[in-house]
Amino acid sequence: MRLLALLFTVTLVAAPAVAQQTPAPSTADTPSPGQDESKLPVSLSKIRGALEATPLHPLRTLDETPTFRIQIREKQKLEELLATLKFKPAPVPAGGIKMAEQNRIMFPWVDNPERQQFGAFNQSELLTILIENLLGKYLGGKAANAISKSERANAEAAAKEEVRSAIAQYCSAQPGNGAGLQICDSPVR
Repeated sequence: MRLLALLFTVTLVAAPAVAQQTPAPSTADTPSPGQDESKLPVSLSKIRGALEATPLHPLRTLDETPTFRIQIREKQKLEELLATLKFKPAPVPAGGIKMAEQNRIMFPWVDNPERQQFGAFNQSELLTILIENLLGKYLGGKAANAISKSERANAEAAAKEEVRSAIAQYCSAQPGNGAGLQICDSPVR
């Protein structure tokens, strides 16, 4: 593995070094002004002529402010843009939209509260539900707490009675009815 890394490094370093070595230009390779220019890939006379000609655009001064232009090549039509948007349709009532509108006009909801589209309860049912919820919130919690406290007190009393009977049974099984044992001598509270 080390040999491979060394070879790779040598290859990377040697390639630029070889590429930088260029032969010294000889005087025979560079044409003089009197020599034949046909050996060169470009025409020196055309280059000299272009350099001597005055530029079409004069050089600008440094204090001139630049001009920026914006060109819009294509306009998007509003219809194309709106066509890309996706809208979910609203739920259609039973009988269609026109039937629902006709029922709304013929039977106004103010006069017929039970005909409301989303009216689940009439006014007397709504009042009953309101009273039940208020009673459940304010009195139900207190009643549940009282019942749970009562059940807890009953459970504690039953547990104490069970412990008393277990101690009494243990003491009666001991010689002398548990005389001298601290648990049998002290009364259980």
